[in-house]
Amino acid sequence: MSEVDLPPASRLGTKEHWDNVYASELANFAEIGDEGEIWFGEDSVEKMVDWAMDNIPPSSESPPSIIEIGSGNGTLLFALHEAGYAPNRIYGVDYSEDAVKLSQAIGRSRQEQHEEDDEAGPEAGPAAIRFAVCDFLNEPVPFSPEPSAGTEETAVWDLVLDKGTFDAMVLAQKNNDGKSPADTYPSKIGDIVKPGGHFLITSCNFTEDELKAKFTSGTSLIYHSRIPFPTFSFGGKSGNVYSSVAFQKPA
Repeated sequence: MSEVDLPPASRLGTKEHWDNVYASELANFAEIGDEGEIWFGEDSVEKMVDWAMDNIPPSSESPPSIIEIGSGNGTLLFALHEAGYAPNRIYGVDYSEDAVKLSQAIGRSRQEQHEEDDEAGPEAGPAAIRFAVCDFLNEPVPFSPEPSAGTEETAVWDLVLDKGTFDAMVLAQKNNDGKSPADTYPSKIGDIVKPGGHFLITSCNFTEDELKAKFTSGTSLIYHSRIPFPTFSFGGKSGNVYSSVAFQKPA
């Protein structure tokens, strides 16, 4: 894999930190209905949904299978459902149990509103989005969108999403050999993308070129496209607050 400098380790790279974050957000949701923080803000969610609509549009005949790694409170997946994607083809995994509990609770709450506004049944509402606890670096994804796929078949996803998860992974402590837990992440992502499918990532820690180096070296992925974000200038150089890059696995 191409060498890209990683940021120093931080508490943001620990499971304890995220367990505490989501325990607090789960309690807040139960008390006042606050769905929690939108990582990178609403603009990043809108841009990722717009990219999906342009490149992998919803379809009633063959709805795409979508999974988010590190789905948190589910904001991005709920936005995809609102944009017309089939909820029973949308999945999210997170290694924090309370993140999963929060996203499920939000789904049930939104389902009640959905049923008040629409005659469609539960299978068409946000509660049909499936969330599960999964340590993606160390465990297989616990479900498949293809019931007929064999248990060993992992390359089943039309669209894999990451909004800040890789950023958190690279902030974890390195092991005694100086390896980051995130080193295996790009290849694991490549393993679950279906041939012809896509991986879309938004990051605040890596530039577009660094993401390209990380996810096209030693994986089955190739660069597909980028999402433009507003630029800033400092010291004669320009850059972006966030980088969003899409990759594709050749069919």
